[in-house]
Amino acid sequence: MIQSLLIANRGEIACRIIRTARRLGVRTVAVYSDADAKALHVREADEAVHIGPSPARESYLVGDKIIAAAKATGAEAIHPGYGFLSENADFAQAVIDAGLVWVGPKPSSIRAMGLKDAAKKLMDEAGVPTTPGYLGEDQAPERLHREADRIGYPVLIKAVAGGGGKGMRRVNASEEFQDMLLSCKREAAASFGDDRVLIEKYILRPRHIEVQVFGDSHGNVVHLFERDCSLQRRHQKVIEEAPAPGMDEATRAAVCGAAVKAAQAVDYVGAGTIEFIADASEGLRADRIWFMEMNTRLQVEHPVTEEITGQDLVEWQLRVASGETLPLRQEELRIDGWAMEARLYAEDPNREFLPSVGKLTHMVLPEHMVRVDTGVYEYGEVSPHYDPMIAKLIAHADTRSAVIDKLAQAAEVTAVWPVKTNAGFLARALRHDDFQSGEIDTAFIPGRLDELIPPNVPPEQCWKAAAMAFSLSAPGGEMARQVGDSLAAMYEDQRTPWFAAKGFRLNAKPYDLIRLQSGSEIREVSVPDAYAELPAWVEPARDVILSGVNDGMVYTFTLPDARGAGGEAASDGTLLSPMPGRVISVDTRQGDKVAKGQKLITLEAMKMEHSLTAPFDGIVAELNAAEGAQVTEGTLLARIEKA
Repeated sequence: MIQSLLIANRGEIACRIIRTARRLGVRTVAVYSDADAKALHVREADEAVHIGPSPARESYLVGDKIIAAAKATGAEAIHPGYGFLSENADFAQAVIDAGLVWVGPKPSSIRAMGLKDAAKKLMDEAGVPTTPGYLGEDQAPERLHREADRIGYPVLIKAVAGGGGKGMRRVNASEEFQDMLLSCKREAAASFGDDRVLIEKYILRPRHIEVQVFGDSHGNVVHLFERDCSLQRRHQKVIEEAPAPGMDEATRAAVCGAAVKAAQAVDYVGAGTIEFIADASEGLRADRIWFMEMNTRLQVEHPVTEEITGQDLVEWQLRVASGETLPLRQEELRIDGWAMEARLYAEDPNREFLPSVGKLTHMVLPEHMVRVDTGVYEYGEVSPHYDPMIAKLIAHADTRSAVIDKLAQAAEVTAVWPVKTNAGFLARALRHDDFQSGEIDTAFIPGRLDELIPPNVPPEQCWKAAAMAFSLSAPGGEMARQVGDSLAAMYEDQRTPWFAAKGFRLNAKPYDLIRLQSGSEIREVSVPDAYAELPAWVEPARDVILSGVNDGMVYTFTLPDARGAGGEAASDGTLLSPMPGRVISVDTRQGDKVAKGQKLITLEAMKMEHSLTAPFDGIVAELNAAEGAQVTEGTLLARIEKA
């Protein structure tokens, strides 16, 4: 067994790997950028090495620095995690050439599966079914457009070197093609350094089915069954489960058998995932499921496979990298129950899922209810430089209905502030009738956004909870921290990790009527003598009350004078940066006439693009945005005057 391991990653996956390594007695070395100096993975590792500035391209993506850190600390092996350099064949080869153990597949396997067009050709030769499309070398925009017209719309433009949902665009009509192609190629170049694309027929009722495979250096390959990752938003997985609902044994045998065949075709060693796209219009059928791509690494959603098989996949990785055979044979693997994972992101569903960054002043995760894999901690920070995932919530139960209820409850009691999260969104998706009945496909979320993202309006009981909490504060609206401490001690319901008001009073007489504000709404709320038991939390430093009602949401209340400013495109025509990020394109000039909805400026943060559009017809009276500039949240980028 490997005795020392450097983890060439950060956040949740670095902490996940450290946990297994510690159990196996393996010494761990973390690497970190400037932004991650106080990160959880740095705290948990046995040793940590600084590798550069905050941008990933100057730290986590610099292979030479990572190899140098391994040699300087005496690490025997390097585990890449997922993302960053995990599927970079040149880096894998450099690790091996440096005399270190690479915890991953052979560089030749990564190369074979790393380019989607070549991988599909290889799978065709191996007898694995693939989707119809264009895989040609001619990348001229006119040729790509003609091929898309020939295949028939809708089509999917995919980056040849893509992965993780990046570099993908659905095109519904010919007239959209060139704009979508340009956007896709730009994102592909920024994410992978390769702007080549392929074209695929877009399946109208698609489900995303993937199979976990594992190989060793002795020629053994097994599968650990399938996962369903159909609940996605902008091609990013949101909720994953195993096994796939509606998968019968015959279809499972065919799909998992094809996955093993695909892994064998590239002499695969280590953990990998074969991704398939299924046409679910007639249920899951083996003849309607096609190879899509292979991810030559451990997946974000690997815990659901661990939960249904009882296996630790990171341990399998370390054992295989140490030269051992696979821990189990195919006939020894079984499915036990049902598992689901929900990705808790730092984002605001009510603002088109914009990333939300900053200090995690208040964070309660449901660790008493489900498995929680995280890379952050309360009073830590969500950085604008990396992926916005806060945690993965993973539940296991005997049946699908039971695991849905368990995971939904966990999402509902999650409480994070002032960073926004998608906890409430996750809970509503899990509670949706269609999801519960297994009526899912990759259009599930975009087709139900109005139901999954209701107006962010506090329920009546939250206004009362906030009023009660304010009434317990010192005169003048100053929050008393001891109030929160007292309320926390009095709150006994372990299902809801919040502070609660239960009739507690300070020496002063409580207020009878309090004027509160939440968003743009101002109310006068009466405070009854007999206080109801409602969840609320006092945040003294900012003079606010937070309240929730077990729906995954955090509602903020202030005294009217304490209300802050915000917004993205105000009614007066000002366009403010909705998040910290980099300006990647400016599509207008000062003095230009613009139309309502016209794209003016595009920002990039946390690997995501966000466009700012004109709020009405008018003239660009002021323009402060420049391509390549870094901006902070709330920066005035442009001002539009009505024509």
